[in-house]
Amino acid sequence: MKTLVAKIESSTPAHRDRAIDGLRALALLAVPTGHWLLGGFTLSSDGAIHNASPLGTFAGLAPVSWVLQMLGIFFLVGGYASVLSYRRRKGSTRAWLGGRLARLGRPVLGVTAVWAALLPVLHFGLGVPVDTLRTASTLVIQPLWFVGVYTVVTALTPLCVRAARRLGVWAAAPLLGSVAVVDFLRYGPYADAVPSWLSLLNILPGWLFAYQLGVSWGEGRVTRRHAWALLLGGAALFAALLLAFGYPASMVGVPGEARTNSHPPSLLVLALAAAQSGAAILLRDRLGRFLKRPALWAPVVVVNLSAMTILCWHQTAMLTAAIPASYAGEVAGLVGAPDSVGWILARLAWMPVFAGLLVLIGRYARVFESPWAKTGPARRTLAGLLAAGFAVFALGLA
Repeated sequence: MKTLVAKIESSTPAHRDRAIDGLRALALLAVPTGHWLLGGFTLSSDGAIHNASPLGTFAGLAPVSWVLQMLGIFFLVGGYASVLSYRRRKGSTRAWLGGRLARLGRPVLGVTAVWAALLPVLHFGLGVPVDTLRTASTLVIQPLWFVGVYTVVTALTPLCVRAARRLGVWAAAPLLGSVAVVDFLRYGPYADAVPSWLSLLNILPGWLFAYQLGVSWGEGRVTRRHAWALLLGGAALFAALLLAFGYPASMVGVPGEARTNSHPPSLLVLALAAAQSGAAILLRDRLGRFLKRPALWAPVVVVNLSAMTILCWHQTAMLTAAIPASYAGEVAGLVGAPDSVGWILARLAWMPVFAGLLVLIGRYARVFESPWAKTGPARRTLAGLLAAGFAVFALGLA
């Protein structure tokens, strides 16, 4: 381990912005942590598992989702890093975008193609119930919406750069206003007359908000004064929306609840993203000094190198434990209604197991993050067809 730490430290360029990598790693690890802590399974009479959440019983756990919902940080850092990469590009903008998007697409194609091949084996070979496979497919595809949205905002990087150079930090303000207008229409006095599809208009501006802040930050147009305004203004708006306007307290969807903050993002999500972004910008220098310690820097590098593997495969790690356990009946903290303190304590005990399984899976799955130089057109076409078939099954279209 000491040798690995020393090797990582010696190979890190002096100009590397450790704080940005540290923020990205923190936001990334919050995704599996949140899904593993706040996602559970119930067991039906036919032995199939179904999604459940402890938030349905323990509403007081909602503040945990405030801490673990770090997509605002992820998009902020993504925007910042994209600006640096965009400046360093040696080819055309189109070539730069192609490279960025390929890095996002390969791991997604890999995990969905593998699961498509596994489904018939699990059902016809091992007798796994179809409902269990639908639950598993939903969980696997659930984090991948993020990749789709991130792909779109990445493609908008050149426009975001122009907006940042012209308007600075204020380039994100119209996005905030757009989400506020849509929220007023769908939750305000005219809600009954507003079609349900209108909420979809929040998807792009809702997640582009923090990305645009990151682009402005990377362009040097966000000062500490702006950061304090984001932190305090975001926190004040967050509190007002919760206390005065009746927004749901949970930042993730709760089964049975009519309203959700995250799909699509509500104004509450942007308020949290603003506060998180302000805090991240203010803490950047301190975090950078903290990560100059080789023993702390090495894990950050490992996590960043495996970013898409962690995002794409962490639900598979949990399912690798839950599906076999379902044959034994209810297992505390793994399969069984998440409606007791005992379940919470047991789930905490399962967390290292999930992490270990993810490391094991990632050892082989990381190959999908590398360029598919030896993969011919026929194999790529097959992978695409398998991925499409899995998406159809996971979305309940088949």
